Amino acid sequence: MRVSHVITRLIVGGAQENTVSTILGLRRRAPWELELVSGPSIGREGSLESVFLDHPGVLRLEPHLVRPIHPWHDLLGYRSLIRHFRRTRPVLVHTHSGKAGILGRLAAHKARIPLVVHSIHGPSFGSFQGPVANAVFTHAERVAGRVTDHFVVVADAMRRQYLDAGIGRAGDYSRIFSGFDLEPYLTAARDPALASKLGLSPRDFVVGKIARLFALKGHDDLFAAAPDLVRRIPNIRFLLVGDGEWRPRFEALARQPGLQGRFVFTGLVPPSEVARHVALMDVLVHLSRREGLPRALPQAAAAGVPLVAFDCDGAGEVCQSDRTGFLLPPGDLSALTAALARLSADPGLRRSLGQAGRAFVREHFSVERMVEEQDRLYRRLLQSKGIQVP
Repeated sequence: MRVSHVITRLIVGGAQENTVSTILGLRRRAPWELELVSGPSIGREGSLESVFLDHPGVLRLEPHLVRPIHPWHDLLGYRSLIRHFRRTRPVLVHTHSGKAGILGRLAAHKARIPLVVHSIHGPSFGSFQGPVANAVFTHAERVAGRVTDHFVVVADAMRRQYLDAGIGRAGDYSRIFSGFDLEPYLTAARDPALASKLGLSPRDFVVGKIARLFALKGHDDLFAAAPDLVRRIPNIRFLLVGDGEWRPRFEALARQPGLQGRFVFTGLVPPSEVARHVALMDVLVHLSRREGLPRALPQAAAAGVPLVAFDCDGAGEVCQSDRTGFLLPPGDLSALTAALARLSADPGLRRSLGQAGRAFVREHFSVERMVEEQDRLYRRLLQSKGIQVP
């Protein structure tokens, strides 16, 4: 049974890794025949397109599926998706991300595809953007929501936000945590050679952050808190894993008096190397103002690293205060400084939080569990439409 997934772009990121793992996992299960339609992946964030070199025929690039709003490209992309769905006749179209989510669902409805599913990896609307953009995206999601049979959310926070906006009904949603290969994280150990390459010593208290160097990811808050953190924790170092358009800006901030030599920029790190970098961290901070359920949190927890996060979107579903880390009010730099100072002074607390996080993630975030839950959902939804699944 043919299933078409559609995503805006295949950059290195949690939503994209989730989608790739789901497709490759389901391809190993009968009766699914999977494909992925994606727009071009360009920019400093890197690309996952090479993953499909060993899986010919799975990835189809749609050049008009671009991330920015562009009426001409959007119209051409929409028409191209309609033609593709009419030609290939998938039994199910499953969309991801904002632009592909809107165009893909509308095109699937126009092509009379029996079942349309949309995954919400992060919110398209919210307090992180202005009122005009918010109104536009909320309206677009409501329109697309009317032709959506089911929503998959990576965190319950997304379900609540979309229901509050009048999109769908409670029974239209299923939560499936974004699973990943746990083994590299469960077995991760400090690599002295990598630490030396990055200029980190065993005496450093390493605060890690894994995120694109871009807006709303929380780097500004970390830099704002950094001078006070350096005063309170003399051996603190900051390990920033990722790349992006704002790197020159953040590198300039790192050259401020008192911060020279405190920040280490790794640049783009392939997914296969993230676990080695996580193993160098004493704590992971996640300060994003817009993220469904950031993959960095369960990745770090799987490695036994305690978490400190702002309470935005689904962060609290992994960063559980006094169990796996500290969940803080968004933008509260005093609380951020206090939490990191407490963790730096208490290795036993770091160990206990890390052990609890590892146990939680081991239970809920395996890629096998994610694929199994997706398989069961597809079968249930298709059968509800009167379509028998072998």
